[in-house]
Amino acid sequence: MVFIEDPRPHSADSYVQTEPHEPVVTSNPLKKLAIVASIAAGVQYGWALQLSLLTPYTQLLGVQHAWVSFVWLCGPISGLVFQPTVGYHSDRCTSRFGRRRPFIVAGAILLSFGVLLIGFAADIGRVLGDSLISGSKPRAVACFVLGFWILDIANNIIQSPCRALLADLSEGNDAMVTIGNALFAFYMAVGNILGYAAGAYLNIYKILPITKTEACDIYCANLKTCFLISILLIAVIITLVCVTVKEERLDPSNLMQYKQGVNGEEEAPSLLTQLSTAIRSISKPMKILYVITALTWVGWFPFILYDTDWMGKEVFGGSPVGDPLQIKMYDQGVREGSLGLIFYVAMLGVVSLFMEPILRYLGSVRRVWGIGNMILAACMGLTFLITKMAEDARQTALNNENGSALIPPPLEVKASYFALFTALGIPQAVTYTIPFALASIYSNNSDTGQVSQGLALGLLNLAIVIPQMLVALISGPLDSLFGSSNLPAFTMGGIAAALGGILAMKMLPGNDSVQ
Repeated sequence: MVFIEDPRPHSADSYVQTEPHEPVVTSNPLKKLAIVASIAAGVQYGWALQLSLLTPYTQLLGVQHAWVSFVWLCGPISGLVFQPTVGYHSDRCTSRFGRRRPFIVAGAILLSFGVLLIGFAADIGRVLGDSLISGSKPRAVACFVLGFWILDIANNIIQSPCRALLADLSEGNDAMVTIGNALFAFYMAVGNILGYAAGAYLNIYKILPITKTEACDIYCANLKTCFLISILLIAVIITLVCVTVKEERLDPSNLMQYKQGVNGEEEAPSLLTQLSTAIRSISKPMKILYVITALTWVGWFPFILYDTDWMGKEVFGGSPVGDPLQIKMYDQGVREGSLGLIFYVAMLGVVSLFMEPILRYLGSVRRVWGIGNMILAACMGLTFLITKMAEDARQTALNNENGSALIPPPLEVKASYFALFTALGIPQAVTYTIPFALASIYSNNSDTGQVSQGLALGLLNLAIVIPQMLVALISGPLDSLFGSSNLPAFTMGGIAAALGGILAMKMLPGNDSVQ
């Protein structure tokens, strides 16, 4: 069995107050891990729809390109608040249904409500008075933003207890922690494939023809249908998890003993106090983990937010608000981007399944993480080359036609951008697996005291959402300085990814061999 080993020495004295322990029924634990990890497929299906379709959708609703990045602030802000909060309270939940499952179910219900608001935003906006004429639709935008906030809050409510439940099922076995996170990454790939495939299918609305309305054109109806499917998918998966994976109730007397403190007199610290204490007393390996995680996600977010927009604008030369030909080319580019994302998540799934052999072959976590980041940085650089190739092809067509000519990119450009999307699946598999596995292992063997699984993963999420907020605040104005191009943000991402790769190879603890 292969697993990531905590590189630091441990002793009984290194552990102080621990989280209240609540056993989980774990007959056939690998099967249980696979079932719980499948939640990622349902969540990621909706997330894939967000990433591939919502940036173009916001611009169709009249949101300017420079403001789209601010809409995406919903995710990091909600993650900043809700993941640590949910993680903290799920560690102490005394529900008869268990610690994690009540939060997972509540998140699924909230997710369904947010999805409905997003999908029917144009229809609700029309009922409230939005014009059918092309241009800004403020009421639809308001409905969309509200739904977007609710959807991101729901995603954060679901994911933190889900990963914590994986750690609970592992029962302190580092090998199972690694496997559980690899399975989670694999199911994320499955959900992504389903989401991107749905987004790339132009006539999916025909499954539910009633989704096409006076206020909601074919593009909007496709999005609405995809989101309605997501509600069904997440409902089926959550039901399966709740029926097959049982948690024993946390004994309230154990919780009361925990609240009394180690000396029988102290009260348990509040969430904010625990967060503050945990941040101040983070061990060096954990600090390095957070810094590398933050740089890695600064590398990822520009492309995650603007990949299909880049395809529609820079590669296909279209525009979401131009003349009919420009709009057609933009839509074609977005759909090609969604198809490229299918190759990307297919590679993500394959690499996730083979993460253990990869760790064994390369011999160290820092080498795997470092190489992954360098691949990400190289891919960000390749976006410039692909854009230049597409622009040259359009210029050649313009010269030959002696006038305006927008044509699909030639075969060599198509091969290049599909290769780019596919290659990005390799570093994404690393990003979805290694940091979470290390956080769980470090939290169980911390030099400053054991940190509860939920809180540890919530703190790791801070290293993800804070960079996302930074990217969302910077990328819009940065791109506007260069004529609404996405390439400056990609440059920022490439530089951050390279720095993270260097730090991973140089500063992660050296005795991180896999066994």
